[in-house]
Amino acid sequence: MNKTINLIFRCVALAMGVAVVTLRILNKIDNDTTALLLGIGLVAMSISQFKKEK
Repeated sequence: MNKTINLIFRCVALAMGVAVVTLRILNKIDNDTTALLLGIGLVAMSISQFKKEK
């Protein structure tokens, strides 16, 4: 179960990055939303790394 949760956090981080790149190319996202989505991805990746170290 712990590996599954870790995988979910990594997938969320990757999905946020892909979403930002895609939406920026299509000009469908503003700078505030871009920062918010990248922040969510960064938090998910950080949680994944902290769980991995334990």
